[in-house]
Amino acid sequence: MDIKEQYKILEFDDYGDERGNLVVAECSGVDVPFQVERVFYMYGSDDQVIRGQHANRRTEFVLINVGGTSKVRIDNGFQSEIVELNRPRMGLYIPTMVWKEMYDFSEDSILLVLASEHYDKEEYIRNYDDFLREVGGRRHE
Repeated sequence: MDIKEQYKILEFDDYGDERGNLVVAECSGVDVPFQVERVFYMYGSDDQVIRGQHANRRTEFVLINVGGTSKVRIDNGFQSEIVELNRPRMGLYIPTMVWKEMYDFSEDSILLVLASEHYDKEEYIRNYDDFLREVGGRRHE
């Protein structure tokens, strides 16, 4: 499957006015394609740190850089793509069984993550070769 058919760039509505910006992300299929069960965020990373480095069997994610910028390499075992998160209105939807690595964090980066499932360490695939075996993929550049 073409990786471009798996992930999706989301653009959230901005209801800002002279008082400032207000970005809304409605869940359950309105803007976010799932019911959010967990929210977490990363900050204080630098441009040398790589976060993520895993795939999930059951959890879907939406990543939003609400401050600063970061990059996300997503990989389905056959192709990879790099997405730069550089606007607080932009979200990146990542489905199940896609390897993800977040990196190149700006100094002011705050990466908000919406997840479809509660944390369960058993559904994480943390070894890239194990991931490739499960999806029938192969190493690639």
